[in-house]
Parts: sequence; structure tokens; C-alpha cells
Amino acid sequence: MIFLIRTDSKLHTPMYFFLSHLSFVDLCYATTVTPQMLVHFLSKRKAISFIGCMMQFNFFIAFVITDYYMLAVMAYDRCVAICKPLVYGSSMSSRVCLSLVAVTYVYGLANGLAQTVLMLRLSFCGPNEINHFYCADPPLMVLACSDTYVKKTAMFVVAGSNLSCSLAIILISYLFIFAAILRMRSAEGRRKAFSTCGSHLTAVTIFFGSLFCMHLRPPSETSVEQGKIVAVFYIFVSPMLNPLIYSLRNKDVKAAIRKVIRKELVAK
Repeated sequence: MIFLIRTDSKLHTPMYFFLSHLSFVDLCYATTVTPQMLVHFLSKRKAISFIGCMMQFNFFIAFVITDYYMLAVMAYDRCVAICKPLVYGSSMSSRVCLSLVAVTYVYGLANGLAQTVLMLRLSFCGPNEINHFYCADPPLMVLACSDTYVKKTAMFVVAGSNLSCSLAIILISYLFIFAAILRMRSAEGRRKAFSTCGSHLTAVTIFFGSLFCMHLRPPSETSVEQGKIVAVFYIFVSPMLNPLIYSLRNKDVKAAIRKVIRKELVAK
């Protein structure tokens, strides 16, 4: 998806600019977990160093929170495009798009760093066996032998506030979008507007639905076991589905794919 958007000039628009960054963030948070998980599958010694665990913990949180707000930014972009099409070019200029993307990355990285610092303040007396396939909040807190109240509270506040805030931006944007669509007199216009939003809504439903199940529960042995199943959806299934969701429902992306295939065939 990133390659298609970068190489096809027809996809050099704000919507696809944000989509390329969403794809990049999906790739980043999936690769913070996947390599180590594959190593554990293929080796008898299933271990990770403390520093490696904290780095995985830090970057995973950073990229997941960045993903929250990248989806929110994409919803805002669609809102401006559909509700104010005449000023869309000036409202979503290159400078504005770059600023929105930069803020999401900086905010995500800051959240990841803050949560990692709080996790490093906990004491782990052993046995330090993580009941999960990556270093996540609930299984790590179950292992802690010091008071986890501050970290637990921070986890709920950060997860709850970021999920709620980003989801609120998305819902408010779509309220304006649906209101604008209902005011359209052209059936073709309404169909095009819905088609541009359908892919994004599908991605949002899969991603946020699994995250709500994962994070907004007290950490316990039972929640950790259930969290493993939920984690598979937003770590592996969601990033794999997003390119399919956006390509299968999008004429511009399908045209770009056909263009690349034709180039490859001609080159051979």
C-alpha cells in the first residue's frame, strides 16, 4: 500500500497520504511483536531480555496510540472533504497534513515513554514468566511484587482517555459526514460519499472493537488469557486486513495495482 501510494501520482492526495502513514504505523506495531514471537515459536528457549521487553513494551504502546489518532485524522479528513469540498484544498494543505501526522507520532511516542517509565518503577521478584506472546501491560503487572496502583491507574486513564478521545473525534466527524450526505440531492453523490467512508469505518470497527476488549479490564490471569485472543486481532489481523479493505473497495487503488502489474508484465 505504501509503495502504491508513493509511486502513483493519482494517489498523491491527503486521504492517501494519511493512509500511507496508517499502513506504516500498522507495520511498525506489528513488527515490534512478530519477530520475537517467531523466534519463540522456532526455539526451545523462549526468553526475552528485560531491556528487550521494555523496548517492545515502549514502542508497541507508542505505535498503537499513534494508530488511534491516525484513524481519527483520517476521519477528520473525510469530514472536511465531504462537508466543505470547496475549501478542502486549502484546509488540508501539505503543511496541515504534515503537522497532523507529526503531532500523532510525537504524542504516541510520548505516551509510550511515559508508560515505560512507570513500568520501570515496578519491582519484579520472579518467577518472571510472562503469560503472553509479547510484553503487554496486564501480564507484566501480574508479575510485579510491588504496588501496581499507580501503573494500573495510569494504564486505565491513558487507555480509556485515548480510546475515548480518538473515537469521539471519529464519531463527531461521521455525524457531520452523515448530515452532509443526507442533504445531498444526487443519489450518485451520496453513493460516492458512502463508498469513500466505508473502508475507514470497517477498519475503525475492527481496530477499536478489539482494543476496548483488550484494555478496559482489570489485569488478572483470566483477563490475560482472554487478551491473548483479542491481541491477535489488532496486532496481526487488523494490519493484514487494512490493505485489503482499502484496496478492494477503492477504484483508485485497484487502478494503481493494475498499473503496477502491467508494468511488471511489460518489463518481463
